[in-house]
Amino acid sequence: MTGQPVPDVLSPGRIGPLELRNRTIKAATFEGRSDGGLVTDALVAFHREVAAGGVGMTTVAYCAVAPEGRTQYDQIWMRPEAVPGLRRLTEAVHAEGAAVSAQLGHAGPVANPRSNRMAALGPSRRFNQLGGQLTRAATEDDIDRIARAHGTAARLAVECGFDAVEVHLGHNYFASSFLSPRINRRRDAYGGSLENRAKVARAAVRAVRDAVGDRIAILAKFNMDDGVGGGLWLDEALHVARWIEADGSVDALELTVGSSLLNPMYLFKGRAPVRDFAAVLPQPQRLGARLLGGRFLREYPYRDAFLLDEARQFRAALGLPLVLLGGICDRASMDLAMAEGFQFVAMARALLREPHFVDRVRREGAAARSLCVHCNKCMPTNFSGTRCVLV
Repeated sequence: MTGQPVPDVLSPGRIGPLELRNRTIKAATFEGRSDGGLVTDALVAFHREVAAGGVGMTTVAYCAVAPEGRTQYDQIWMRPEAVPGLRRLTEAVHAEGAAVSAQLGHAGPVANPRSNRMAALGPSRRFNQLGGQLTRAATEDDIDRIARAHGTAARLAVECGFDAVEVHLGHNYFASSFLSPRINRRRDAYGGSLENRAKVARAAVRAVRDAVGDRIAILAKFNMDDGVGGGLWLDEALHVARWIEADGSVDALELTVGSSLLNPMYLFKGRAPVRDFAAVLPQPQRLGARLLGGRFLREYPYRDAFLLDEARQFRAALGLPLVLLGGICDRASMDLAMAEGFQFVAMARALLREPHFVDRVRREGAAARSLCVHCNKCMPTNFSGTRCVLV
């Protein structure tokens, strides 16, 4: 469809200065294995197993660029104390022949201020249902500080031996929340027009590029739409993606959708595990989740390659390498992605179910299909170590 030969998903692929052994990527999914915000043996083992299972690159999530930018307290934030553990992790992945990326970002209004014991930041003041407190409107000093922190975090990632970084511009985290007309009600230089609302996202990736140059690959996880009324939609997202491409700040985009703040299931599709989430919450949140969780965790039907229709529009508009995410669960969807002009595919739930799934694709060819049933019961396990509950 692109006029170029269709690559085999198991053939090498390039992102900027980085060549991967194949075109499969373990998508960033918070692992729940970073007690105290530092690498643990369990986190190293998690990524080592995925690497041993054949992926081209695994992504460590989530590496916050500032302490208040964590979604919860026990997440890595990039600081000197984290370097030895992260270096041990990258060495373990490299020993298995895979590359490794660090997902960098600031959670913004998605951060849990009660867990972090720090105020959550967003474009505008609003009630934060995650921690039962108000999100503070970021000042211009906050915005500048957070942009610089992305560059500092990227330099630390190089020091730790990462092959790539993925800047989080999705899911209504800090940069994504500024892009959203629904969340961003500012009247200054960071609100109103799309150009103003895009400044935070563009500054974050620019800071990373300025910090590391072409020493490592730079990807961005980018929202095609928020999945909520009044949020970012495709027409505006396409404009922002073109600006980022023209800025020369990233080597590839991983396309995503949804809002962790307002509509998380829009990304995941499949069953909504309301009762499972309620079971791991303390009271009175448990009762609230049982009574009202269905309004927050809405169900969307699952189908393979479920983001392809939207992603095609970005493929037509951009020259950048693109990573197709969402329902990549068999060899057929991988081949479809390659035929549609995407350079890479990313998987999360399929690799939670089967860390060695890529090796099985290599062995079985066209017949290979993940054992994942899209029950989404893995989602509540991120409080205690993200895993497939059916294994």
